[in-house]
Amino acid sequence: MADDATSSRPDLTALPAPWVASSALTRYRLAPNPGPMSLDGTNSYVIAAPGSESVVVVDPGPLDAAHLDGLAAAGRVELVILTHHHIDHTEAAEEFHRLTGAPVRARDEALCIGAPPLGDGEIISAAGVRIEVLATPGHTADSLCLHLPDDGAHGSVLTGDTILGRGTTVIVHPDGRLGDYLASLRRLEALGDATVLPAHGPVLPSVREIAKAYTAHREERLAQVRAALVLLGEDASVTAVTDAVYADIDPSVRGAAENSVAAQLEYLRG
Repeated sequence: MADDATSSRPDLTALPAPWVASSALTRYRLAPNPGPMSLDGTNSYVIAAPGSESVVVVDPGPLDAAHLDGLAAAGRVELVILTHHHIDHTEAAEEFHRLTGAPVRARDEALCIGAPPLGDGEIISAAGVRIEVLATPGHTADSLCLHLPDDGAHGSVLTGDTILGRGTTVIVHPDGRLGDYLASLRRLEALGDATVLPAHGPVLPSVREIAKAYTAHREERLAQVRAALVLLGEDASVTAVTDAVYADIDPSVRGAAENSVAAQLEYLRG
């Protein structure tokens, strides 16, 4: 095990670097998997109430022994939750289950180990914390967020890749759908000033304001796609529209741009 365990009764406020304080009831470790799509890497969260003998781990991330040992050392792992199926969140799930014995739960039954899939609106009581599961499809069909209503004055929400700490989220079409994503943003907006705890990038204030900004960005992109279709024709290809709308994009994220355009075209043509 890593040497950052403080006691058998975890105190998240006392966990040293590389732990990052994210809210009253959460801390995270940054996984060593930076990249164009994962930004600095995946934030693997630990949830626990003060004095709890156990913790909940969200998105254990890549298969990296030091990272997993650090997560396991935070306390007795009662439950592992996956926000969606992408490998930068889930690669280590099976090994972390073997390491800790904790069940793994997600929206997709295929990702679950020793426990049933999570239901929309389900309330989990674990590690002394009340956790509300919110199905938030759009980035992927199985994306979920975790609302912690008792985490500080306004609560918090772990958003996975539905909302990022910086930049905007890719709609991974056809698994992800823009209509679903816009509905998910409206659902998150209704949580008010809850703190945003994203899987990539820094913590943000007020999910309401961030969700509004994300929605406005999507509307701007839709307007650009509509304008491109006027110039190129209603039957223009994904490639042609991407060239028009994302003319100066870095080649490393070209595929992500094409995914987003495909989702926008389906939304407009549907």
